[in-house]
Amino acid sequence: MLVELTEVIGRQVYTNDARLLGDVSNVVVDIENARVDGIFVADSNPLLVEDAASVNVPFRWVSAVNDIILLKYFPRRVSVRKSQAAPPKPAPPATSAPAAPSRR
Repeated sequence: MLVELTEVIGRQVYTNDARLLGDVSNVVVDIENARVDGIFVADSNPLLVEDAASVNVPFRWVSAVNDIILLKYFPRRVSVRKSQAAPPKPAPPATSAPAAPSRR
């Protein structure tokens, strides 16, 4: 069965235990090797993905593509890695103005 990439956008993605992950919002294509690399789900299920973050599902995890997309694998829960704020940069050393000559 052949499916055009534009037809995949908007289809629902389900895990292998019938939990809705979300809808396909984009398809990632490896142009050099002429193959689909993954499917991008923008608004994912908050029960599966922390903060309902966007996820790129590798295409090797896809089991079937038809009216829905069925995954053969998806982690039980995906956590979002919090990026640490960069440590503050030290302030440049203060330069003092030359002292005025004293009058004695």
